[in-house]
Amino acid sequence: MSRPLVPSNPLLRSLLQQARPRQQPQPQPQPQPQQQQCRRRLLSSTTRAQAPTTATATLLFSPATRSPRQTPKTSGAEQRRYKSKTVEEQRSRYRTGPFSWKAGLLFVAAGCGLAWYFEHEKQRMQRRRVAEATKGVGRPKVGGEFELVDQDGKVFSSADLRGRYSLVYFGFTHCPDICPEELDKMARMFDLVEAEKPGAVTPVFITCDPARDDPKILKTYLAEFHPAFIGLTGTYEQVRDVCKAYRVYFSTPKDVKPGQDYLVDHSIYFYLMDPEGDFVEALGRQHSPDQAAKVILDHVKDWKK
Repeated sequence: MSRPLVPSNPLLRSLLQQARPRQQPQPQPQPQPQQQQCRRRLLSSTTRAQAPTTATATLLFSPATRSPRQTPKTSGAEQRRYKSKTVEEQRSRYRTGPFSWKAGLLFVAAGCGLAWYFEHEKQRMQRRRVAEATKGVGRPKVGGEFELVDQDGKVFSSADLRGRYSLVYFGFTHCPDICPEELDKMARMFDLVEAEKPGAVTPVFITCDPARDDPKILKTYLAEFHPAFIGLTGTYEQVRDVCKAYRVYFSTPKDVKPGQDYLVDHSIYFYLMDPEGDFVEALGRQHSPDQAAKVILDHVKDWKK
């Protein structure tokens, strides 16, 4: 049986392919009228649903409806706070470090204040120890109970000095020079203390010459120095006991005739007594009025602290 002849020539193969009948494309099926109607309804509903969104977007982004940009208002202090610093200011800040000159002054002032406070407390405690030492066991007691007569002729006792500091001086009215000088000093001391602490101290003058210093003479004599001075006198025995209690030395010449002038030798000290009648300190001639007033004021301020 013979094989069919297959052309080997490419030209013949292309001619054979052209001679074959071509397949016609299948026609697309035409949509039915009902399908076309449903499709039109679907498109119309989609268009209506999208129309408001498009209009709203157009309205929102239109230049006519766009509101101007609201900028936050800032005060002048905030503007200065956030203002950029210059290079020199930054360098100055780093040169000074974390401490400014104001902080340095504050630190120095605080240090000086603390130093003054501790020094003041040290002096106060020292004065307190000295005052307590004068009351210690084994030391001679200065001061005590007494009863005399004042320049008005009234009885005056040590109980009348309780509740306030008292500054006691012993002398006599016929003293030519020392007693007047010391009484002037006492008046100055009293005025200085009274100016800062009114009513804190009672000035007292006790005579060592009761034979000549009666209440009337005391009143006239003390009025020349200060009206606040209290003058005290009494019998010779009463005055002697008071001088002994205060450790005051005094002597009068023997065999003195009535009306004869004489001098009385006595100690020259101001005795500072506290409100309870205890001895605090003796102020001598080496203390000026200002120094003595300062000592008195220091003790007054330290009382019962």
